[in-house]
Amino acid sequence: MRTPLCPCDSGKPYASCCHPLHAGVAAVTAEQLMRSRYSAYVVGDRDYLLATWHATTRPQMLTLDDAQTTRWLGLSVKRHVETGPDHAVVEFVARYRSGGAPAIRLHEVSRFIRDHGRWYYVDGEFPAR
Repeated sequence: MRTPLCPCDSGKPYASCCHPLHAGVAAVTAEQLMRSRYSAYVVGDRDYLLATWHATTRPQMLTLDDAQTTRWLGLSVKRHVETGPDHAVVEFVARYRSGGAPAIRLHEVSRFIRDHGRWYYVDGEFPAR
């Protein structure tokens, strides 16, 4: 039986890539956290997404209602830059399709902060094409 690859497109098995983070292991880098958050969207892990969102910007609730109709198509990390000892930026492109609509390309430059030794997603911007 073939081991399923991680949805984050790392090329590693899910069991040794994003799954340990989903189970509570802290991400070592902001890029690793960003990849695990993408995988959480793929597998529908709303609790993980909220837990890894910094408290200053975390929404009160997160709805993944369209998770049944959303098909995630891939992730490409463009850059990962540590902008300070506890700050980082990760630029990525995620592709997905919802229902019968054409594929959507989500290009984001995300900001992360390390707080008490754990990386958290803060927010992101969508660069102009």
